[in-house]
Amino acid sequence: MARGALRARTSTCPPPPHPSSVIFASCISTSTASPSARPRLCPSPVRRLCGASQVGEPGEEAAPRCWGCRSDVGADSVFFCSRCHSVLPPRPGASLFQLLGCNESFSVNLQKLQQAYLALQRQLHPDNFSQKSQRELDLSQQQSALVNKAYNTLLKPLPRGVYLLERHGLSLEDTTEDMDPEFLMEIMEINEDLEDADSLQEIEDISRCNLEKLQELTQEVMQAFDAGNFLLARLLLTKMNYFTNIDEKVKEKRLQYS
Repeated sequence: MARGALRARTSTCPPPPHPSSVIFASCISTSTASPSARPRLCPSPVRRLCGASQVGEPGEEAAPRCWGCRSDVGADSVFFCSRCHSVLPPRPGASLFQLLGCNESFSVNLQKLQQAYLALQRQLHPDNFSQKSQRELDLSQQQSALVNKAYNTLLKPLPRGVYLLERHGLSLEDTTEDMDPEFLMEIMEINEDLEDADSLQEIEDISRCNLEKLQELTQEVMQAFDAGNFLLARLLLTKMNYFTNIDEKVKEKRLQYS
C-alpha cells in the first residue's frame, strides 16, 4: 500500500467474605447464637452494586433445594443459601449478567461491574472454605470460575455484545456473507499498511485510527441494542470484530520495536 494512502487514512449484599471487608458490613446481623455460628446475611450478593438482580424472572427454571439444609432456594439466592449460608451449585439458566447482579444491557457501568466482581471473588475464595466439606469447597471453586467468566465476558464491548446477541438467538457466524465489499477492502488495506509499516510512528498512526473506529462502533452497537435492532447490532459487532483483530496485530507489531 502506498505511503500516501496510509497518511491519508491516518490524518449488591452477599455472605461475609472476610472480616476486613467493608462492602458488605451492613448486610451482617450482629446477633448470632454462638461465636461459631455463621452471621445472618442479606440473600443477594451484589444487587446494590450493579442494579436490581434479574434472577427469578418469569420463564426461568424453578429454584432447587439447598443441598445443605434441604430448604427451598429463593430467587435471590444465587451463590449462598439464605438459610444455612452454604455455597450453592451454579444455577442452570442464570445469565452472566445475573451472576454479577447487572441489568441485561450492552451499557454497563464498568466501575460497579468491577466492584461486584471483586466482592464476589472475596466471598467465594477457596480459603474461606478450607475447613468446610469437600463438596462446599468444590462448589466455591465452580462458582468462582463462573464469576471470572462473567466478568471477562462483560468487561469489554465485543464479547459483551456477542454474548448479548446470543441471548437473542443470533450469532456473528451468520454475517460473513452480508459484509459490504467496500468495508472488506478497507480492512484489507489497513492490514497491508500495518504489515508494511517500518516505524513505530506508522504503527501508532494506524493504532490511533483503529481505536477511533472501535469507539465509534461501540456507540453504534449500544444504540442498536437500545433500539432493539439486533440484526444491525450483529452487523456492527462483526465490523467491530475485524477492527479488534487489527488491534491485536498492532500489539504484536509493536513488540518488534520495543
